[in-house]
Amino acid sequence: MGNTVSCCVSPESSPKLPSRLPAERLEEFQTSTEVSDDTVPYLQHISDREVPDELALESNPSDHARASTIFLSKSQTDVRDKRKSNHINHVSPGPLSKKYSSCSTIFIDDSTVSQPNLKSTIKCVTLAIYYHIKNRDSDRSLDIFDEKLHPLSVSMLMKLTSSPLLTFFVLKVYLERLLTYAELDICPANWKRIVLGAILLASKVWDDQAVWNVDYCQILKDITVEDMNEMERHFLELLQFNINVPASVYAKYYFDLRQLADDNNLSFPLEPLNNQRAQKLEAISRLCEDKYKDLSRAAMRRSLSADNLIGIRRSNAVLS
Repeated sequence: MGNTVSCCVSPESSPKLPSRLPAERLEEFQTSTEVSDDTVPYLQHISDREVPDELALESNPSDHARASTIFLSKSQTDVRDKRKSNHINHVSPGPLSKKYSSCSTIFIDDSTVSQPNLKSTIKCVTLAIYYHIKNRDSDRSLDIFDEKLHPLSVSMLMKLTSSPLLTFFVLKVYLERLLTYAELDICPANWKRIVLGAILLASKVWDDQAVWNVDYCQILKDITVEDMNEMERHFLELLQFNINVPASVYAKYYFDLRQLADDNNLSFPLEPLNNQRAQKLEAISRLCEDKYKDLSRAAMRRSLSADNLIGIRRSNAVLS
């Protein structure tokens, strides 16, 4: 396989590319693998047909931290149109409902990456699903998610809002991974079943005390255990059994959901900073700072660069 002429590919053949690559990167990749007129016959090496991993993941926000989330991209059109309409019609923003910090008072919310606010998180995820449905490209779906074949009411789905907080962020990652991998659309006829499948999978993967399918059926009376098991199998297969969520992807979805809330005037609850909370924040900051210093010292012991040689004492050389 090391020989560049060992793979027999006809000059007219073209490399098979993943369908999720951006168009401009596809053109660049195809240009780089085109057959040259100067070399006849041309035998393409197998490595020339492989797409680098960073290109294959570039358009998938659930796998790549630098890719823009789908729900935020779908919401930008409505946000721009709303701002433009308010500007043209001279619509007053009304009384300010958001609190701002001053010299005497500092307002902070109680939502962080590690400990998000439950109610605000559910509102943000619901708003993201709304934009998926409203600005969908088509109505691509599967029978396993068809609510005409498998009825499911919103009231039953709302009973699952007591799931752990981490489940809702991972749920959003799994939703967009499903849309990208399986090339589906969230539409009015399937969104509840897709959300249920994502909650079921996220709670089992990321919760230390996961709920069994039998327990879900006690809450959702109209769904059988066999139906839950079948939907879980289909969901995993459509995700290609990729249930990993990197920390960078999780953080991106958290901040994009906050950006979505800010664009739609959905503010997180703010509270004035008191002495007790200030001391707690100071203790956490000091702990993180000490941890960073320990990591820096460990890195210094492993290797020293030219920038770190200043100030290091050296013994005098003895010349004979």
